[in-house]
Amino acid sequence: MEIMRAGTTPSVRGPEEWFTGAVRMDAAFSRQPPARVACVTVTFEPGARTAWHTHPLGQTLIVTAGVGRVQRKGGPVEDIRPGDIVWFAPDEVHWHGAAADVAMTHIAIQESLDGRTVTWMDKVSDSDYAG
Repeated sequence: MEIMRAGTTPSVRGPEEWFTGAVRMDAAFSRQPPARVACVTVTFEPGARTAWHTHPLGQTLIVTAGVGRVQRKGGPVEDIRPGDIVWFAPDEVHWHGAAADVAMTHIAIQESLDGRTVTWMDKVSDSDYAG
């Protein structure tokens, strides 16, 4: 058994190459094989968002606070709220982030395949973000 105590791991800023706007990542963890789960709590300030990306085995988001936006390539931009659970299928191109005027926090859960949990792509344009 391992207990990861709240507040014992410093927050990390989201790298500029993966995000637009101010993003904070907390309580990240991943497990060693044969387990393959990785998880991170992400807080997006208003207007902040990920770049387009995929996950080899899919991704589950659990919204815990605020109002967010999500989009899969070719689909509409959709609002998400606390309690919503979003599933992105394996290799589905997508992005997620906060609403324009409200911050959003979600828990992101994904699994690794051959040591990889995500493939990053181009940044989301302002027009794509606006929907």
